[in-house]
Amino acid sequence: MEELKNVNSEEGQKVEEKESGASLESEKKEQTQSENSVTESAPEPKKAESKDVQENKMIALLSYISILFLIPLLAKKDSVFCQFHAKQGLVLFLGELVGWLLYPFLGLGFLVHLAVLVLAIMGIINVLGGEMKKLPLVGDFADKFNL
Repeated sequence: MEELKNVNSEEGQKVEEKESGASLESEKKEQTQSENSVTESAPEPKKAESKDVQENKMIALLSYISILFLIPLLAKKDSVFCQFHAKQGLVLFLGELVGWLLYPFLGLGFLVHLAVLVLAIMGIINVLGGEMKKLPLVGDFADKFNL
């Protein structure tokens, strides 16, 4: 009897080991699939030609200085790089206007102006780096403009 119990317990351990090995493999597969779905869903930033970027960096920089976004928007209609940043500058300028309107009523103008300043600095860094990254809160609105 005892031998039979030992054999049964050994077989049970082997079955448990096989099941735990199979569950580990399935967990690894699920983890790999979820990692792949995360990396696949992240949108890649738009790209401009390097010649366009190098020739228009300084003009695109004006996009993030208040109403000066109009210069690259109107002067460089053929530059994908300038248009991308000018549209984001337009949205930031509209945010500035909202800040001016909210300040007397709610006192929130300071926070809006601070957010616009931080986003403008991020945009300037992107321009100087030759990148076309969407700014948080701004990029999706800027894509909707077809100018």
